[in-house]
Amino acid sequence: MAGGDSLLQQIRDFLADYQPRRFSQDEAIPAGVLLLLYEKADEPYIVLTRRTDDVEHHKGETSFPGGAFDPEDDDLLTTALRETEEEIGVRPEDVEVLGQLDDIVTITGFLVSPFVGVLRRWPYPFAASAEEVAELVEVPLGHLMDERNLERGARHYGDRWLPFLSYNYGNHRIWGATARIFKGFFDNLAASRG
Repeated sequence: MAGGDSLLQQIRDFLADYQPRRFSQDEAIPAGVLLLLYEKADEPYIVLTRRTDDVEHHKGETSFPGGAFDPEDDDLLTTALRETEEEIGVRPEDVEVLGQLDDIVTITGFLVSPFVGVLRRWPYPFAASAEEVAELVEVPLGHLMDERNLERGARHYGDRWLPFLSYNYGNHRIWGATARIFKGFFDNLAASRG
């Protein structure tokens, strides 16, 4: 997909007016994640991380940079930006925050607030944390927006079957909360464009 500027502008326009659905669940752990976009080779990309097997939660999964709220954070946007800096070395002042997407609740007990931002410059000297990040995964946004790269199914969890979404990119499978956030984002963006 070419025309990164026009897609990024559509995302800016969409988020300028978007009112995200917010949830409150006392038993869930609040967390913030960042969908970090940038233009590379005239195309919008997003950077994801493949988590190491040493992290406490979601070992080996491909996900957004982010994590649990810390009592010292001002809010969940601060959490998302702090965690992004810790995980991939992107300083908060190098991110133009465009807005927030709908909260989601994960089956592992997190209440996730996703934020969307754009790198203020490219190329950027990403610096992955060896303890938390096994690999940086740069994915063209157009690849993820193409429904042919989305798989649907069901997965057994505990004593029930749950709907399952998965995006494939190379040898990476993007599933779980990350896939649900992407799907909601793309559906709402498409609806805003008519």
